[in-house]
Amino acid sequence: MKDRTVLVLILFLAFSLRFWKLGSYPAINADEASIGYDAYSLIQTGRDQHGNSWPIHFQSFNDYKPGLYIYLVIPFVKLLGLTEWAVRIPGALTGVITVWVLYLLVKEVFGKKDYSLATIASFLLAISPWHVHFSRGGWEVNVATLFIVMGVLFFLKSLKTPRYFVVSSLLFVLSLYAYHSARVITPLLVFGLLLIHKRDALVRWKYLMASFVIGILLLVPLARELFGPAGVSRAAGVGLLADMGPVSRVEEQRIEHGDYKSWSARLVHNKVVNYGLAFLNNWGEHFWGEFLFLSGDEIQRDRVPETGQFYLFQLPLLLTGLWFFAKRFDKNKAFILWWLAISPAAAALTFQSPHALRAQNMVVPLTIISAYGLVKVFEVLKIYAVYVLRVSCLVLLFSLIVWEFLRYEHMYWVHMAKEYPYSSQYGVKELVDYIKNDSNEYDSIIVTDRYDQPYILFLFYLQYPPQEFQKDHTLTARDGYGFSTVREFSNYKFESVKFEEMRKNNPNSLIIGTDSEIPEDVIIVKDIYGSNGFRYFKVVRN
Repeated sequence: MKDRTVLVLILFLAFSLRFWKLGSYPAINADEASIGYDAYSLIQTGRDQHGNSWPIHFQSFNDYKPGLYIYLVIPFVKLLGLTEWAVRIPGALTGVITVWVLYLLVKEVFGKKDYSLATIASFLLAISPWHVHFSRGGWEVNVATLFIVMGVLFFLKSLKTPRYFVVSSLLFVLSLYAYHSARVITPLLVFGLLLIHKRDALVRWKYLMASFVIGILLLVPLARELFGPAGVSRAAGVGLLADMGPVSRVEEQRIEHGDYKSWSARLVHNKVVNYGLAFLNNWGEHFWGEFLFLSGDEIQRDRVPETGQFYLFQLPLLLTGLWFFAKRFDKNKAFILWWLAISPAAAALTFQSPHALRAQNMVVPLTIISAYGLVKVFEVLKIYAVYVLRVSCLVLLFSLIVWEFLRYEHMYWVHMAKEYPYSSQYGVKELVDYIKNDSNEYDSIIVTDRYDQPYILFLFYLQYPPQEFQKDHTLTARDGYGFSTVREFSNYKFESVKFEEMRKNNPNSLIIGTDSEIPEDVIIVKDIYGSNGFRYFKVVRN
């Protein structure tokens, strides 16, 4: 009863951290708005924003988002309307559920009697900066991580109750439909499970084969998609091979040999070697202390100022956990280490590294190991330390945990939106609220494209009829990163503001630009500020 009460309190904490002001902070970004508008479009028309009927991948900005999260959003949009809450609730809810499932997984791996380890692991995940951050938004990765953890849990259960093999297979398949990175991680994880538990699994080969066949059949639609634009565009946009740096390096190295075409130059310096080294470098960067404990991801949308992906107090706990893993090594610990080793593999296959979003499943093995380290610290203190020293150490550790947690919350709520004012689309909601009631009075409303994909934010906040948008827009050609956009719909236009030229050619219009795009000597009818206090737009009536 006591353990259940503690777990309920941990889940309440996880819920509070993920749902508090979920609809207003941080500001919704373009990817979230696209998810919400696609769900809204499906409800209204049975097609996504670009007119595709019930797709597996959503075309969006020509980046082809995995569709599972969007389908999870549909009932919330139906119930709550096209709002930030509707888009974000599935991500926050799966984050809370993952905390509970991790508790069950740790008990399954380390034994049902070891409640303390399972409780500590769930607590550390509940307050984890890495997990909280990606639970507070419409991030597909959170759903994928939940299905991966559940898939592992039911695989381990199936070693005792074979019928769970089918459940495990279904969960792993769902993870593949949820997020791109899972398509690398999940197969590697399943391979590790089968290799480490091959003896127990093969005894139940009939159930194993049945689940394998069911999984393959369910993956046929996804496999067909991956050989089309959904797979090609993603690889071309962010894949490691899209980075031409290793190719240029091959040419430089061969020239340094003197004989550019010699066999030794070709053997030592080639694309396979250089891209392989790039992958290993990317993989290793995810284990750097600076990324994990000090500064986190370089992408501002994915980080909190002066905060790593983990708390600094977890560094000695991780080292302690790894030490005791090595001292009492078994197949369960081997699997956790295998999970840790492969967890950055998908992120390492892209040219942006380290990448907190694509490597988010790393949080699970690292949390388990740090929880194991904390349990061992308690055990050592109990055995070897006198009472006063034991209490002093526990008070110090508890104080450090509380201080780091409160500091993270402070940096998240007070500083993040101010230090990273362009990490999300602050100011757009306020802009739309200002102009939407009078928009029909103008022949054109010209909005700067300085901020990411402004058209989708306008569609979202205007709740623009999807059936009208589907027949009234054109996607641009892909840019250098593989993304497209929409330049206009209705009387809205989205482009770089060239003020003097626009003022001459667009009578009866609103021109909306940034500080650098709107001259100081014109009459500004409205300054648009975001919720963080920054001025993002100047509105000029022409």
